[in-house]
Amino acid sequence: MNPSAESGRPAAIIAYLTLLGTIIAYFMNNDTKNPFTSFHIRQALGINIAYFVIGAFVSIFDSWMITYAFWLFIFVLWVYGLVTAIQGEQKEVPLLGDKFQKWFSTIN
Repeated sequence: MNPSAESGRPAAIIAYLTLLGTIIAYFMNNDTKNPFTSFHIRQALGINIAYFVIGAFVSIFDSWMITYAFWLFIFVLWVYGLVTAIQGEQKEVPLLGDKFQKWFSTIN
């Protein structure tokens, strides 16, 4: 594990603990600008925003199958991101991770 991952891991893990955790991790990383933590903050922020945006769209449909698929999708993204942060790896979440890195590139 590289040194930036080791020192930035606590804040990276906190980033995945709700939207409030993402905000706290952002301020924790504000002084050090750890690239590992910044990567995971962008991923966690993207997951949180996707939860609200896709959730608003899914709420239009009155189908438990669509709702269940939505919850499963968000849960898989969240677990994947959290596990990679715990392991000290920088892996983008499936499907949307590369977009999150581009969209939130100003977070460093």
